[in-house]
Amino acid sequence: MPVPQAPAGGVAISHRDRVIYPEAGITKGELADYYHALAPALLRWLANRPVSLVRCPQGRARKCFFQKHDTGGFGPHVHHVAVREKDGTVAPYLYVDTAEGVLACVQMGTIEFHGWGSLARDIEKPDRMVFDLDPDEGLGFGAARQAAEEVRGELATTGLASWPMLTGGKGVHVVVPLRPDAAWPEVRAFAERFSRALAGARPERFTASPRKASRKGRIFIDYLRNQRGSTAILPYSARAREGAPVAAPVTWDELRGLDSAHAFTVRDTALLLERAGSRALADWAEGGQPLPGA
Repeated sequence: MPVPQAPAGGVAISHRDRVIYPEAGITKGELADYYHALAPALLRWLANRPVSLVRCPQGRARKCFFQKHDTGGFGPHVHHVAVREKDGTVAPYLYVDTAEGVLACVQMGTIEFHGWGSLARDIEKPDRMVFDLDPDEGLGFGAARQAAEEVRGELATTGLASWPMLTGGKGVHVVVPLRPDAAWPEVRAFAERFSRALAGARPERFTASPRKASRKGRIFIDYLRNQRGSTAILPYSARAREGAPVAAPVTWDELRGLDSAHAFTVRDTALLLERAGSRALADWAEGGQPLPGA
């Protein structure tokens, strides 16, 4: 049996040489080292927030699955918060608050971290909104980039500042930090009204309908991220996609010069660390704002 090895985070990582990204030759050990290095930046958004994990124990090309409930086995660094479900039952949802917790998840085959829009201490009051701009297959990244700028401009008319994030997939997230005053129904209602109004004003460019048939040649504004129990990929999370891309915060000026939603990978550890500590991203998505009309 292979002897588990512990990175500097102190959590033993077994099967470090297991290839997680076969097209890139990236191993479980490399992924663990990435998460250990980026843990401070990731925890800025991940810590104490209920999460859903994308676990791929045999690598991203094999069976992957979402996990949101604590079923045991993660060890003492991974915690749970009791959440009442729609049917009235109470379930233990996962959260972490340390680098050790992040690495414990990686040891269990986790690649992606998706977070709630609220913290474990007050799950009913979101502290952010996320508008996921998902372009139709026939559209290039330039369409998503332009759409993000338009969403930013329309949000500004309501008094809300926003920040862009490359998803590591094909689109852009526009992130709006909130003061955690309004409850989920109010936040979801605002996000839906905003998205439907934008889609109604520019139907040739946007749709707020999740139906595939409605997306032809358009950008889907996914406002459904902003409801209780929904999650969104977190900044600096790796993606279970070809090439090991990373969800990465960027500035609006940077976004204009990018041609891909997967500009960074887990092999850009040093660059991502430098960026996370840069002056340009120091206030990225910081500063809680009141929800208009709430």
